[in-house]
Amino acid sequence: MKDCVGRLQIVKRALREDSSGWRRMRGDRDIFGLGRGLSIPLSTPNPLPKEPETLITDEAGLSVNALADLRAEPLVSQGDIVKQGAPVLRDRRHPEYVITAPMAGRVTALEIGAGRRLSSMVFAAETRQQQHRYDARAAGEEIAGKTGRAALRALLQETGLWRRFNVRPFGRIPKGDAKPAAIFVMAVDTRPLAASPRIALDEGSAVALQRGIAALGTLCAGPVFFCQDRGPDIVQEMDRLHIIRVGDLHPAGLAGHRVLDRFPARLDRQVWDIGVDDVVAIGELLEEGTLPTTRLVAVVGPGLRASRLVRCQPGADLSEICYRSLKPGPTVIFSGSVLDGAQARWLGEKDRQVTVLPRSDTKPQRHWLDAALRRASRPEPIIATAAVEEALGGFMPGMALLRALSVGDDEAAAELGALSLVEADLAMVDYVTAASPRFSDLLRAALDRMEANT
Repeated sequence: MKDCVGRLQIVKRALREDSSGWRRMRGDRDIFGLGRGLSIPLSTPNPLPKEPETLITDEAGLSVNALADLRAEPLVSQGDIVKQGAPVLRDRRHPEYVITAPMAGRVTALEIGAGRRLSSMVFAAETRQQQHRYDARAAGEEIAGKTGRAALRALLQETGLWRRFNVRPFGRIPKGDAKPAAIFVMAVDTRPLAASPRIALDEGSAVALQRGIAALGTLCAGPVFFCQDRGPDIVQEMDRLHIIRVGDLHPAGLAGHRVLDRFPARLDRQVWDIGVDDVVAIGELLEEGTLPTTRLVAVVGPGLRASRLVRCQPGADLSEICYRSLKPGPTVIFSGSVLDGAQARWLGEKDRQVTVLPRSDTKPQRHWLDAALRRASRPEPIIATAAVEEALGGFMPGMALLRALSVGDDEAAAELGALSLVEADLAMVDYVTAASPRFSDLLRAALDRMEANT
């Protein structure tokens, strides 16, 4: 909680100091949006370059989302040399949950903490770069012949791509035998300063994307929704494929809001979502038997001298990525956006953005009596405003949902759409309201209670 409060203070301080960014956004009449959603006036030194640069850091590390609750079983030992894409960890309770090496190199650190949870796993680059190859022929034949999905499911689990799916309700990784009622492919990102996923889709990835979409159609008997910006179609028309165009304002580009709008999740109906570059990775795996060596990452924020667009390995060292472009003075590096990212050393498992903010070490001095009264007072009520409604996308009964979460009414929250949402879907609400406790934390508590009762 302290980290989250500190992040909010850092972001708001950066916005106050960055008056030029505020004026630019206000001049475009886009602060509170002309459609559904909001825009945070956070600046970056320059627009992102059109062409990315490739940067493979000397070290890479694995960071596992706490929600995954991974009880790690190492498949390699410290000092071993591994190929890029080779399995290095799996979950003891769910052997189908596999994590692969982000780069070819030597395992320089491997530490398993209490409860068999991963504390640290670091790889150092080796001069000899090798890729681990998987046999994808059975899965490819299965998709082409429409003879089932067992081989495809086994391949995705073996390669770790199964972990790229996110399940609603509850925001977990799908179980090995789970079946989705629908799948959402996210080819749009409206987070502050995020790069368009369209940039990551070069000419060579079009065929792989179509192949990956076909694989999703094999996994799912229901519809596949492809969410993109308002530009030209990214994918070709296919059976059961529905293209959804969304606006530029946040949170329009979040999967939870699109799921709630088009195909709400229920306790008896799972809906999965996945990023478009992960779908391309599935297509490339089916064709070549290897995993991608890099991903496209935007390095942005007011703490930089220049914004960058880089292709780096998963789990890349954020300090090495940013150090050439940092402004003088103390800074804070987030893996992810300012809304739902976290301070980190390594690039997060699903993050496509690195945000750098200036850090001020001076804290306002408060009188001890004022601080005591604030700690003793009850939380201030949330006022129903247009900003709160737009922070929820403008199409759901926002205040009713927030009220249900505040009082712990799980039944009402579920009826109002909480089962389709995860914490990131309420990050903009936390920013707008500065509420304590945060609504994203209240949502997680409600989802955990509902999951425990199923």
